[in-house]
Amino acid sequence: MEVKGKKVIILVEDMYNDLEFWYPYYRLKEAGAELIVVGSGSAEEYTGKAGIPRRPDTIADQVSAADFDGIVIPGGYAPDHMRRHPAMVKLVKDLFDAGKVVAAICHAGWMLASAEIVKGRTVTSFFAIKDDLIHAGANWVDQEVAVDGKLITSRKPDDLPAFMRAIIAELKG
Repeated sequence: MEVKGKKVIILVEDMYNDLEFWYPYYRLKEAGAELIVVGSGSAEEYTGKAGIPRRPDTIADQVSAADFDGIVIPGGYAPDHMRRHPAMVKLVKDLFDAGKVVAAICHAGWMLASAEIVKGRTVTSFFAIKDDLIHAGANWVDQEVAVDGKLITSRKPDDLPAFMRAIIAELKG
């Protein structure tokens, strides 16, 4: 149980990338973390791009960053929906400002840009949002995982093994 006792949020919204949600969900569960799935409150259930539904455990304006050790933001088109909800963006910013693990994969970099936490940071993402992150002040790199302090980013589903190794290592301290 590599991260037993750690409490981690996984964000969810419609059109999440199923692999980028479920792989971290089960890998963190396997490693002993307590997982809380947090939605925006815009629906009772969210559907991934492959059609797999997921009900959130709670909504973003009902949780506090102080109660968690980290957050995982899956990609897909969900981050574009997530960033339309100030409580979700605030949660990401609050965790980052508190020095907690903030992990984003693929298009989840949109949430990092909206939370204004990438300026001067080295990040990666799906190549299509490279310009968005650069314009937000990030140093964008093309590699399977970028770790800048407790900010962990990856490009795509193929990078999930490296992404999860980095998240678990950072949660372990």
